Amino acid sequence: MNGFSLFQIIISLIILQRLIELGIANRNEKWMRQQGAIEFGVKHYRFMVLLHVLFFLSLLAEKVYWNKGLSQNWPLLLSAFLLAQLIRVWVISTLGRYWNTKIIVLRDAQVIKKGPYRYIKHPNYFVVAIELLVIPLLFNLYITACLFTILNAVILMIRIPEEEKALKELTEYECRFQDCNRFLPRLVK
Repeated sequence: MNGFSLFQIIISLIILQRLIELGIANRNEKWMRQQGAIEFGVKHYRFMVLLHVLFFLSLLAEKVYWNKGLSQNWPLLLSAFLLAQLIRVWVISTLGRYWNTKIIVLRDAQVIKKGPYRYIKHPNYFVVAIELLVIPLLFNLYITACLFTILNAVILMIRIPEEEKALKELTEYECRFQDCNRFLPRLVK
């Protein structure tokens, strides 16, 4: 199997995963809205979606144009990617019906502080940050890795405060997470 075939397989699997996640998010959104949940961050959400679509287009364009092949560090990078996927599944299963790609908050809902949320406030954003760096590096696509790591950081500087504001406004979020880091895992208590 050549590097481009592996690229096609991995990117196809990631796109399929994203489509499944959107289905889960839509189902969860419908349920939450029926419970009276409120959406926040509507203005920036479209830019977040655009960022993710452009990420895949950039991966493809850079791969086709330069086709640098598979990284020599592929075992480490692939392992990091697979670990991120396990964390993603852990996040989605921990939040259950509350997991979403949008900021949708149910007033007075119990804030979940189990699973990965015992260690980090925003494990899903941590996973996305890892992916946006590791996936391009797996194929030596340095422009995409740098560009989308920076763009994601900009989006998260808007999104995380918006999400935390919504959670503080409608739930007991602040008192539940006062001892937890915003983005980096806390490994010891």
